[in-house]
Amino acid sequence: MTRADILEAWGTHLAQGRRRSPHTVRAYVATAARLLDALGDADWPALARLDAADLRRQLASRRAEGIGNVAAARELSALKGFLAFARDRAGVAGAAPPRMRGPRIKKGLPRPVTPDEAINLMQTVDEDAGEAWIGARDRAVLLLLYGAGLRIAEALSLTGATLPLGESLTVTGKGGKQRVVPLLPIVRDGVADYLGKCPWPVARDTPLFRGAKGGPLSQGMVQKAMARARVALGLPASATPHALRHSFATHLLGAGADLRSLQELLGHASLGSTQIYTKVDAATLLDVYRDAHPRERD
Repeated sequence: MTRADILEAWGTHLAQGRRRSPHTVRAYVATAARLLDALGDADWPALARLDAADLRRQLASRRAEGIGNVAAARELSALKGFLAFARDRAGVAGAAPPRMRGPRIKKGLPRPVTPDEAINLMQTVDEDAGEAWIGARDRAVLLLLYGAGLRIAEALSLTGATLPLGESLTVTGKGGKQRVVPLLPIVRDGVADYLGKCPWPVARDTPLFRGAKGGPLSQGMVQKAMARARVALGLPASATPHALRHSFATHLLGAGADLRSLQELLGHASLGSTQIYTKVDAATLLDVYRDAHPRERD
C-alpha cells in the first residue's frame, strides 16, 4: 500500500461514499497528505494505531506554520475523519478516531444587507459591467442568491436543463442533496434578460452562466463584480455575494417565515444552522431600536 494508494482511497471515499464537494475532497486529501509526510512510511494498520498525542503533534506542527483557530479546527476534523477511515480499513472494531477537542471558535453573526442595498448592488453590478450581457449575467446570478437563497456555487452549477424557468427551481446543494425553491417573477425576468443578451448558446448540458470566453462562469468573477459595486456604494467588505443569501434568510424570517420552512429553502442539513438567523434578526431589531428610540438619539 503506497502513499498514493492511501490518498486515492481516502479521496474516493470522500467523493463517492460521503458525497463531499470537490473543494472539501481536495482540502481533506491535502490534510491526509501532510500527516503521511510527517509520518514517513505508513499503512492502514500504522494509521489505525495513532492516538490523540499524535493528533496534537500534527496540529502543533500546523500551528507553528501560522494557521488560526478556524483552520486548525478544520484540520482536526479532517484528521479525525481520515483516521476513522484508516481504522475501518485496518479492520479495527468500532472505528472511531482518537478523542480530542478542537480549538474554540467564536461564531460571528452573518452580516446581511438591507433590501435597498441589495437592489443597489445588483443595479450597480449591471450598469458598471463592460458589456451589457455581462452586466445582465452578474445581476441574474445575484438575483438567484438574494431572491431564491441559492449559494453561489449552486447558482453557477445550473445548466440549460433548468430552462424554461417556472415558478420553482430544483437545486442540488451540498452533499448532492436536492431541494425545491420558489422563483419570484423578478428572478425569472432577470435570468431571461441575461439569456436574451448572452452571445453564447445554452444547451441542456452546458452551464447556464457563461464566462466572457464562453466557458463556465467562475465564482471569482462574480465576487470581483460585487466588490467593485460595494466600493462604489460605500458598503462594508462584508457585502459579498454570500451576504445576499444571508439577507434572503434574514428578511424572510423578519417577515414571519418559520424556521423549518427556512431550513428547507436554504438546504441546511440541521436546524441549528438555520437558527443563527434568529440572532441576526434580533440584532437587526436592536439596531433599529437604537436608531429610532428617543433616548438613544439624545
